[in-house]
Amino acid sequence: MEVMKKKENTSRKMKGGMITMPFIFANEICEKLAVVGFGANMIIYLTNELHLPLTKAANTLTNFGGTASLTPLLGAFIADTFAGRFWTITIASIIYQMGMIILTLSAILPQLRPPTCKSDEICKEANSGQLAILYISLLLTAFGSGGIRPCVVAFGAEQFDETNPNQKTQTWKFFNWYYFCMGFSMLIAVTVIVYIQDNIGWGIGFGIPTIAMLISIIVFIFGYPLYRNLDPAGSPFTRLLQVCVAAYKKRKLDMVSDPNFLYQNEELDADISTAGKLVHTKQMKFLDRAAIVTEEDNPKSPNLWRLNTVHRVEELKSVIRMGPIWASGIILITAYAQQHTFSVQQAKTMDRHLIKSFEIPAASMTVFTLTTMLCTICFYDRVFVPIARKFTGLERGISFLSRMAIGFFISVLATLVAGFIEVKRKEAALTHGLIDQGKAIVPISVFWLVPQYCLHGVAEAFMSIGHLEFFYDQAPESMRSTATALFWTSISAGNYLSTLLVSLVHKFTSGGGGSNWLPDNNLNKGKLEYFYWLITILQVINLMYYLFCAKFYTFKPIQVQKTEDLDSKKDSIELVHNV
Repeated sequence: MEVMKKKENTSRKMKGGMITMPFIFANEICEKLAVVGFGANMIIYLTNELHLPLTKAANTLTNFGGTASLTPLLGAFIADTFAGRFWTITIASIIYQMGMIILTLSAILPQLRPPTCKSDEICKEANSGQLAILYISLLLTAFGSGGIRPCVVAFGAEQFDETNPNQKTQTWKFFNWYYFCMGFSMLIAVTVIVYIQDNIGWGIGFGIPTIAMLISIIVFIFGYPLYRNLDPAGSPFTRLLQVCVAAYKKRKLDMVSDPNFLYQNEELDADISTAGKLVHTKQMKFLDRAAIVTEEDNPKSPNLWRLNTVHRVEELKSVIRMGPIWASGIILITAYAQQHTFSVQQAKTMDRHLIKSFEIPAASMTVFTLTTMLCTICFYDRVFVPIARKFTGLERGISFLSRMAIGFFISVLATLVAGFIEVKRKEAALTHGLIDQGKAIVPISVFWLVPQYCLHGVAEAFMSIGHLEFFYDQAPESMRSTATALFWTSISAGNYLSTLLVSLVHKFTSGGGGSNWLPDNNLNKGKLEYFYWLITILQVINLMYYLFCAKFYTFKPIQVQKTEDLDSKKDSIELVHNV
């Protein structure tokens, strides 16, 4: 048996590494081309083709975005519990493909959308049946995303063996280049795909991403023999609940004087601590009662609803400690979400001619966000990190907490600038007598919007990648799909908060004569700049909250097996701050 296990472990270690990256990145490029090719221009599709009011269309998209970012919890549970990441990604991709096919058919078949109308006509809004087709397709893509998003990052990162010093340093670089590939495909989507949708047709514009998704599935499956597939370690949610129940049952017990008396069982924890065992921390001592051995407990065959190991208790502590940092990312997503709704509507009213014969699609303005993000990632990886490393001595230049703080600050500047740009746009509309003409093109260049888009791109390169690194690094190893799902749930919460904020502002700022900060039909008569500045104030408060949380954050301590040379191995305890 031992010989068979050794062979199995050896073959597992031989797999993975850089050789798998082309398959994973090719899958990510095609998948993101599909996702963003659908989403980037959707606000235009909903308002122009389905004739939905602006606020209803904006809330439909943010609700869909929120749902698509919430389903990763379900996908992570399935992957971590029994299916494994490879099969979860594969099945979820097929579900996503089904949703894309339905949406593409709705764009091709005239009976699945309302009739076209002229600019001076009152357009007929999509009926309940047509909206049902839309919602079914969006729901399928949301559930598909739920299996892809939490697993693909963790699956890619686990191709590098953390017990191998040569591969471990590649993990943080993986996050940078994962985001770079994702950004590159998004750049293609918001330029080529959006242009096709606006100028050739929605059927072809949706059909190309659908084909790209099919290619991504084929490429991903083709690389199966090379992947390092880790077995699922059982439901992480069950383990967390077991610790809570055990701690509650023993709530009246006195704490042990020495943490070394708390329950340890390496054999029991073997499957959930292959990269190292979590060691005891002094925070949240009330949870330590779950690891106190009493006369009623059987240490050799414990009832996990009464007795848990220190490692399992520390898993729960790690998740709880990540909570405040998780929450800080919500408001940044709320700010970022406006690029795909109100910023697109701003661009739609401005002069978008690059040359006389070529007009930039409004939804393609996010090309400036993506280009800036890609340039920032390259600059960060090739220039900033080597320079910072000389001063900090850290392999990754600065900690992911510092990286996130920089991103938060730049995002504040982005929404602050966006408000002033909207003032400038409305001044041009007033000067040329276009205030009452909501569909008229204001004679001001769309390139005035470039600063806010670029600042959002820089902010994302710092904050979003730092946030993703944080979740992967600080989560217990057996919960990394779940941890990545937490990253997406912060995006979900940010989208839902955007929906709530838009709805509340639209409701409470309505006045006589149809005045409103966020009017449905004429941005020129609104106060969009006040909405941007409201988000700026919320972001400043959030930045102060984040700095407080980061200052008092405790990094997870882990006992790892360190190889000193080829002939001798010894255990050592090190605090893996991974900063």
